[in-house]
Amino acid sequence: MKARGAVLSRRNAHSATVSDWKTLKVGERVEVVKYAHVIAAGLVEEISSSGNVVWLEHSGPGVTEEGKELFMKSDGVTLRRA
Repeated sequence: MKARGAVLSRRNAHSATVSDWKTLKVGERVEVVKYAHVIAAGLVEEISSSGNVVWLEHSGPGVTEEGKELFMKSDGVTLRRA
């Protein structure tokens, strides 16, 4: 029997935090997390060449305002694939 937590579920493995934002692809769906809360979700619009800045096109259920938003690593946010 495997130890609890030894195997990631498919959802957890897929939604792991993206440490190198340069590995993201335009059009990929991500969630923006700050202080353990999802503060935004949408599609990657553009990534800076440094990999420290990402433009996100808001999408999904519950989105009241369509548009783009800029997120920076220096703001303390993390991204995870959705």
